[in-house]
Amino acid sequence: MRNLELPGRSAVRALNGMAATSHPLATGAALDVLKDGGNAMDAAVAACAVQCVVEPQSTGIGGDCFVLLAPGGGPRGAPRGDAEVVAFNGSGRAPAAATAEWYQEHGIAEIERNSPHAVTVPGAVDAWSRLLEDHGTRSLGELLQPAIAFARDGYPIHERVAFDWSLEADLLARDPAAKRIFLPDGRPPAVGSVHRQPELAETLGRIAGEGRDGFYKGAVAEDIVTYLNGLGGLHTLDDFAAAGGEYVTPIKTDYRGHTVFECPPNGQGIIALQILNVLSGYDLTAMDPLSAERLHLEIEAARLAYQDRNAFVADPRQAEVPVEALLSETRAAELRAAIRPDRRLAELPPSNLPAHADTVYLCVVDRDRNAVSFINSVFSSFGSGLVSPETGVNLQNRGQGFVVDPQHPNCIAPGKRPLHTIIPGMLQKDGRTVMPFGVMGGQYQALGHAHFLTNLIDFELGVQGALDLPRVFAPPEGPVDVESGVPAESVEALRTLGHDIAASVKPIGGGQAILIDWQTGTLTGGSDPRKDGCALGY
Repeated sequence: MRNLELPGRSAVRALNGMAATSHPLATGAALDVLKDGGNAMDAAVAACAVQCVVEPQSTGIGGDCFVLLAPGGGPRGAPRGDAEVVAFNGSGRAPAAATAEWYQEHGIAEIERNSPHAVTVPGAVDAWSRLLEDHGTRSLGELLQPAIAFARDGYPIHERVAFDWSLEADLLARDPAAKRIFLPDGRPPAVGSVHRQPELAETLGRIAGEGRDGFYKGAVAEDIVTYLNGLGGLHTLDDFAAAGGEYVTPIKTDYRGHTVFECPPNGQGIIALQILNVLSGYDLTAMDPLSAERLHLEIEAARLAYQDRNAFVADPRQAEVPVEALLSETRAAELRAAIRPDRRLAELPPSNLPAHADTVYLCVVDRDRNAVSFINSVFSSFGSGLVSPETGVNLQNRGQGFVVDPQHPNCIAPGKRPLHTIIPGMLQKDGRTVMPFGVMGGQYQALGHAHFLTNLIDFELGVQGALDLPRVFAPPEGPVDVESGVPAESVEALRTLGHDIAASVKPIGGGQAILIDWQTGTLTGGSDPRKDGCALGY
């Protein structure tokens, strides 16, 4: 139990259903759906659509989506045996004309954020449509109504949204539509002000009426393609019409008697599992959770695992990704053996991937204990900063996840998906689903999953306390980012071990989780205080 005399938030508990998102308006929308008889997938799509309006810096219909679903399989408390976990990859692809040769011929050695080449065909709307058809009980048109209302009638700006928004004013000023929509009066909206997106409201209305084709065909697709082509992009209407996600087989590992599920590559969930595999060889319970000893192990395990990520993780349909080898105990032992407890490892090869990103993660558990782990993103804050002028769609910059090197497995290619940072998680114990969870924060997400789970499982901090605990992150390049809550003595000890320390520019990530207690029938939700959101149940 937390110290009630100190600032903080209690975990939220309920019996019937629960939603946890990074924005209170989205959590409210999800809860309305659950109370009205909708299931977890219905609620998740409704909440995510709202976030695409009220958290435009983090997500949008111009982005991508990954989902894990654990069907409840009957009334609350019914025995299940080994529970099924369904994974859906809703990440978009490069245009059919996007060959490495084309970029090399045009002198493009790397894909820049604020360019049309950073824009892959968005996969979110297709994912929502497909998942609702297969696992929902409500129509996409019905579930988009709250988001449409917020875009049309306005929504208040919350603190974390305003903070992130303020950091991207220069980016937004470069694009006429972005400037008009997202810099009203020439500046980012202030906390508590009301913001509207009428163009996006109209686009969402078209999707509500026409389904996925309202985005991938017709006027919306035409405006996006025309706009990107005018900037030099290679996108075509055929690229949009051909967009489609797919069901994939989740990957997993065992950690301290729990089974952790992730989506397979092209996402980096495999790296979260790899970090857990490395950390499983240490007795973390003998350490203080904020000690330099624990943080040093976490940093070094992440640096080694992220090096594997940058070398191997790519679209498995167009590159060979050694999943079994990366998840093997042999590989975990090799990485573990490389870690020195008394000093930082020598500098690792630098990453050629972008360092920072924004995302929204949400999770929902309904009355029948269907559990949904749902993540949607435009990658960097406001994505590419490019906004389709007639549709109001802010376009992602996932193409920055590619490299322009024909010898690299993650080289850009026609119809290829880039390395993806967004990863939903699902936890099982004794054959039953016990928690959908996720941690936002771009590259941090893989380490974030491991940090959260070790906080929960090894240090028994509870679902809210595991999210609250201060964080550090050693990206593949640069210094170790350290949040202000890490004790000064631990920071100094990390310096002594050879780590270059930098104060984090903004909070590291965010997260949500809902714990299912099958014995009592209780749901316990946690929501990261680094974001504006909350968990609510009924």
